[in-house]
Amino acid sequence: MDFQLYTDVVLVRDVVEDNLRVGDIGTVVERHDVPGLETGYSVEFFDMLGSTIAVVTLPGSMLRAPTHGDIPSVRRDAVTI
Repeated sequence: MDFQLYTDVVLVRDVVEDNLRVGDIGTVVERHDVPGLETGYSVEFFDMLGSTIAVVTLPGSMLRAPTHGDIPSVRRDAVTI
């Protein structure tokens, strides 16, 4: 799938090293095209107060577009209780 800059995307696999989980919502901030490789995207993830919690570069296959069937939810970061 091709994602435009500044659109929301949904994570489809955990990124353990950045404490991101399937279903987390981020915003595409950069696109990376490398000949012969899958298109990658830098995605910024925020907490509910708007602070950045991670900016990660991921292959497009780890992301999907939001759908009308998606229901946002909140989870508490296990590190900040």
